[in-house]
Amino acid sequence: MKKALTVLSLALLGNASAATLTIWTHFGDAELGWLKAQTAAYTKSSGNAVNIVSVPFDQMPDKFIQSAPKGQGPDLVVTLPQDRLGQLAASGVIADMSTYVVGRSDLDPTAVSAMTYNGKLFGLPMFAEAVAVVYNKKLLPNGVPSNWDAFIKAAQGQTGNGKFGFLVDLSNAYMNYGIVSAFGGYVFKNNNGTLNTKDVGLANAGSDKAMAMLNDLRYKYNLIPEGVDGGVAKSAFTDGRLAMLLTGPWDMGDIKKAGISYGIANLPAPTGATGKWSPFVGVQGIMMNAYSKNKQAAAALAKMLVSSSSQVAFNKAGGRIPVSLAARVQLKADPVVVGFGKAISAGTPMPNVPQMGAVWGPWSNAVAQSVQKPNPNYSGILDSAVKEINSNIK
Repeated sequence: MKKALTVLSLALLGNASAATLTIWTHFGDAELGWLKAQTAAYTKSSGNAVNIVSVPFDQMPDKFIQSAPKGQGPDLVVTLPQDRLGQLAASGVIADMSTYVVGRSDLDPTAVSAMTYNGKLFGLPMFAEAVAVVYNKKLLPNGVPSNWDAFIKAAQGQTGNGKFGFLVDLSNAYMNYGIVSAFGGYVFKNNNGTLNTKDVGLANAGSDKAMAMLNDLRYKYNLIPEGVDGGVAKSAFTDGRLAMLLTGPWDMGDIKKAGISYGIANLPAPTGATGKWSPFVGVQGIMMNAYSKNKQAAAALAKMLVSSSSQVAFNKAGGRIPVSLAARVQLKADPVVVGFGKAISAGTPMPNVPQMGAVWGPWSNAVAQSVQKPNPNYSGILDSAVKEINSNIK
């Protein structure tokens, strides 16, 4: 009898100490099913209950900022993009997870950097995306050349008579950041993980050269006609009239449906570049409520969700590119994971500071102006854009 009472007392004690966690998520369909399965496994192993609440993606950040200080927010948000990280951290509603997550060696360093703000880890990366060159294996059986001159020659060899060798929306600043970065341009100077928003590098000598290279793709090499945007470029690829398309994972569904035999590779660094092509990387991660009363339990769940086994299952559910390096190895038969995984690892995280909102408009206009006619005044265009950016930030 005494032994039975002891067992009962321990059971009651375990139930009394069990937590009930709340998760906000924008996931739907298969990804929501994945999250439910993961939390069920967590509950079984930990004894902690999990309540999943669906919140629209565009409403989540502001609702979180308003509700967290009142004790009405979730313990975890699954997931939010890094471009809202700075705002959330500055608002004091997300917790520094550094003390809860010691080992990060399995997570892509680029993705970890994206979730780091002022040297602190404010989120666990869940999945990432970056652009890469998707190529038609029928037209380019030897793949994308790793040398820029050979790349241009291959693209020109596939151009003409209604066909194209290489297409991208030249006016899109995001899509073409990899070339800016290769020449030494940058948005905000990165000083050991902290972005200096007073040092904007979009009008330096490297950025000037990058704009000249984009201009050359249209007017010197005659590869990309005026009026080509992302939709036009994708249509040419799915029609089998395009050899190489610079795009992201978001277009792979349509490309697969078209039945194109494809491969994925990084863009080679342009001739004269001082570094490698390094595209923008967008990351979404799990963030923890700074006001949560269950931080240890919430952190344990967050770590489980980014484990390699969970990430493999997540990829199977929705096709997202995992940030777990072990998961990528397990998914090595998937060309989308392998190809875009390499681009992510080679990429640069989009700035996660609130000041990035002041950059997109002026910078996008400058990039568009730089490819509207042959050899414009790149320096003047970019100088004006950075002046406007700095004015907006102040």
